[in-house]
Amino acid sequence: MKSELVTPSHLARKAVVYIRQSTPHQVVSNQESLRLQYALRQRARELGWREAAIDVIDADLGLSGASIAQRNGFKELGGRVGLSEVGLILSIDVTRLARNCTDWYPLLDICGLRGCLIADRDGVYDPGTPNGRLLLGLKGSISELELHTIRSRLTAGLLAKAERGELAVMLPIGLMRDPSGVVVKDPDMAVQGRLGLVFQLFLQLRSVAKVMRALNERDLELPRRDRYGDLCWTRATLAAVAAILKNPAYAGAFVYGRTRFQPTKREGALPQKAPRPMEEWRIVVKHRYPAYIDWPIYEKIRAVIRDNRAEYMRIKTRAPRNRELLLHGIAWCARCGHKMYVRYKGRRRVCMQSPAYPGRSANLPTHPRRPYRCSGWRRIPNRTSAGRTRCLVALPPGAAADEQCVTLQCRTRARAQAVHGGARRTAVQPS
Repeated sequence: MKSELVTPSHLARKAVVYIRQSTPHQVVSNQESLRLQYALRQRARELGWREAAIDVIDADLGLSGASIAQRNGFKELGGRVGLSEVGLILSIDVTRLARNCTDWYPLLDICGLRGCLIADRDGVYDPGTPNGRLLLGLKGSISELELHTIRSRLTAGLLAKAERGELAVMLPIGLMRDPSGVVVKDPDMAVQGRLGLVFQLFLQLRSVAKVMRALNERDLELPRRDRYGDLCWTRATLAAVAAILKNPAYAGAFVYGRTRFQPTKREGALPQKAPRPMEEWRIVVKHRYPAYIDWPIYEKIRAVIRDNRAEYMRIKTRAPRNRELLLHGIAWCARCGHKMYVRYKGRRRVCMQSPAYPGRSANLPTHPRRPYRCSGWRRIPNRTSAGRTRCLVALPPGAAADEQCVTLQCRTRARAQAVHGGARRTAVQPS
């Protein structure tokens, strides 16, 4: 069946069949839908295209149409339309192309500009005409609304179950479900004892790192689950200890909505999960699980962990480790723009920011009263007989006037000596 909208100029270009299914599960289970989409090649032949002029783009199988992120097939389609290589786009439904008007209307604009037709199982449309754009715009708006309707329908029952604390979520190690579905403690007393020891050590030491070191010094491993869900014992790490201490299930609480999706700065990247503060948790149902600790103790642990974080500029609850380090975290190099950094361990400093000598680092002697170093340090030629250059420290607005006058004096040797491996930079010294 031919259409009056198809002209010889359209037939001179390619016809592209765009195929997409939203999830990998649909690709495996919904084979009939997949066959119907591949059968659109026959529809293109009926409209007048030769077999050699029909291309299939199926690179987006298993990807959602809610966004063009990671959808290389859709991006390829838009690029080929912009190059006037495509005369017809075929899809089983416009929802296969996009379920977001932000992505749908730019495609309509490009197709209207380049004279490309869009066809589905209902008909052929010309985005360059008012009627065609109106119909395609309505289809795109309906598909976007349908996406939100499907989501709300699927999540309504889930949220209602979560508000009662009956939603079956993955339990941490130490908790399990019996055959009737009731959550109980792991019957392995070694697991219960080790988890209780972690909480006990933290209340004594008040530091995640100290708890980890205490466990490793005693050769005490932590219970974990492997990739198959079986119990295994592994060496304690900071992430493992923190995960145990921060999990509200050990306090007997069912919590839903501890994370949220945040957009990334990189264009085209998928949103990333980020933890929510405790005050913003969506649903909290206490006394749903057998508890290892009480809820007030859990809140105390979270408060200590939050206070222990290295956020000196924001909360001002951590004192400098030594009296010489009062500028730690607030000093910036006015010469190169890098932040000044400090190495506490040992009495030698390592600079890893020198691009002039890839793969090498410079061991720099430190002085307890002159510990600051520019993270953008570079070996520079000997400009004077003494090889000196001055590097000012720029502080944030509001800093004291005398602090803004702080300068750093860098001493280098000649580049020829540095090339032969004999160069040593002295530590940065305040002038």
